[in-house]
Amino acid sequence: AGSCWYYLRYLDPTNADSGWDAEIEKYWMPVDLYVGGAEHAVLHLLYARFWHKVLFDLGHVSTPEPFMKLVHQGMILGEDNRKMSKSLGNVINPDDVVAEHGADAMRLFEMFMGPLEATKPWNTSGVDGVRRFLERVWRLCIDTDSGATRADGDEVPADGLKILHKTIKKVTEDLDGMRFNTAISAMMELVNYMTKNGVTSRPMIEVLVQLISPFAPHMGEELWAKLGHEDTVAYVPWPPMIRR
Repeated sequence: AGSCWYYLRYLDPTNADSGWDAEIEKYWMPVDLYVGGAEHAVLHLLYARFWHKVLFDLGHVSTPEPFMKLVHQGMILGEDNRKMSKSLGNVINPDDVVAEHGADAMRLFEMFMGPLEATKPWNTSGVDGVRRFLERVWRLCIDTDSGATRADGDEVPADGLKILHKTIKKVTEDLDGMRFNTAISAMMELVNYMTKNGVTSRPMIEVLVQLISPFAPHMGEELWAKLGHEDTVAYVPWPPMIRR
């Protein structure tokens, strides 16, 4: 039963007198976005809505619905295009993938496989491609021989500024729309441009790190630190030149 109203307890988890404070519940609820698989809809979502409506009728919550928007992510199938199952022997252990390629590569690959809502087969060779992309980003930002940052100067080429703004716009809109695969494609185009033209100006390097950090957070934070920053990259505004 507790799993049906956990989202309410999260609002006020240390409250020893009641499940949650009414003012806190009124401030935070309803939940803006609920992401869950289709199979999860019956196992939790249906019961959560039922409980919430009862709590609303009793006057314990301020909204008749607990969740404003629902998004169903697609299922990841085995490489044989069938649902992963131990009996079929087609289960991919994420720990093995992380051990070989790193958490960022696995995270990025899952987002790059296709639309979030689509059902997609796993492709182990695809992880290699995503890992190579992350390695390209690293080499673009860091001299692999010395370990020093390659960010040099504040000059941004006119065509570079154009593609940079285009990429910022695309990634921002795609994040809002949960179109992660096309956002990653846009960043790949930016990296291709910077690599081909030898562009390593600090504003472009820093924006690239800011853009990729939500997708590859471990590498993003490490690159941000190597660029000389002591704060986290998560809450940093765009450089003045880019904002202008």
